[in-house]
Amino acid sequence: MDTQSNEPLTPAGRLFVQPATELIINCALGIDCPVAVETARWVISGSLLVKHPRFTSLLVTDKHGREHWRRVEIEVDRHIILVPDPVSDEDVEDEVAVNDYLANLTVSCPLTTDKPLWEIHILNAHKCVVMRFHHALGDGVSLLSLLLTMCRRVSDGEKIQIVEPKSSSVRNNGGVINKVWMVLKMLWLTLVYMLEFCMRCLCVRDKETVVRGGPGVELWPRKMATAKFKLDDMKTVKGAVVNATINDVLFGVISSGLSRYLENHSTKPLRDGVQITGAAMVNLRKSAGLQETTELMNKKSGSRWGNKFGKADMQILVAKDIIPHPEILAKYFEDALLEMKEAALAAKVPAKSPQNSG
Repeated sequence: MDTQSNEPLTPAGRLFVQPATELIINCALGIDCPVAVETARWVISGSLLVKHPRFTSLLVTDKHGREHWRRVEIEVDRHIILVPDPVSDEDVEDEVAVNDYLANLTVSCPLTTDKPLWEIHILNAHKCVVMRFHHALGDGVSLLSLLLTMCRRVSDGEKIQIVEPKSSSVRNNGGVINKVWMVLKMLWLTLVYMLEFCMRCLCVRDKETVVRGGPGVELWPRKMATAKFKLDDMKTVKGAVVNATINDVLFGVISSGLSRYLENHSTKPLRDGVQITGAAMVNLRKSAGLQETTELMNKKSGSRWGNKFGKADMQILVAKDIIPHPEILAKYFEDALLEMKEAALAAKVPAKSPQNSG
């Protein structure tokens, strides 16, 4: 199937293959029992994963330094990596062992370009499957939607899990004048953001904190910990704030948890207004959430396959030597959500009227 016809990468795809901005998505799936490797190979071989152009293409660079996709005949066995033995000591919990395995993958195991940029690691000793996709293949929404095509309903093992379409209200743009105003507003806000970004890069820098790394921090050893949140708790907090979203709640949890960590682990008193700058991806598709794969593959669709996202100022990258015990930070995040939930519930309780005694 090697057609030698190369397809150039999109601008977002080219961004993700540059050494300074390369990103790999690591997705860990916990399961009830060890994976039957032959069954997994059979499922993958018959799935859209091996038929999709991105997942059957090599990343190649021409003589001018431009990156392209080149279709090849895929070898499924090269993409399935079986890890039969435990990846850590026997007395370590599976969750901790998998976190350590993922942390090691982020700095020591890049995806090689002699095969399509994806792998599936089967950790049978820990009942876990780790799926690795290069971000140039697509964003999280695209990849999860494709992964869903390999799943079947619990009630009927033959039926594919289908994403139910979400009802969305039709927005009235108010005619030509309003459309022109929206375009001008978009151009103005884009210009303001670009100027703000340039001025921040040139004139402003974050203060030194205990969570700030140094030169070459991207190569330092990593350590990973899990913070667990109940979706019902997040919905409770969301409902207590007008026009809030789940993302707003998550940003509040991260901000509160980081503030508490800095307060308790800094050698100097924490000053008000300490700012930590980073980047977080934001889905820009017209329809939020998972999409039907057929809709993503439709060229005329507003929710096409690929990297459809913007950027918001959030997220932080830390290394093992900066936060030696990230589980403490994870606990701060969990406590922050519980405190926000208690405050939200307290705000809903009506004040009791004083009762006359006797």
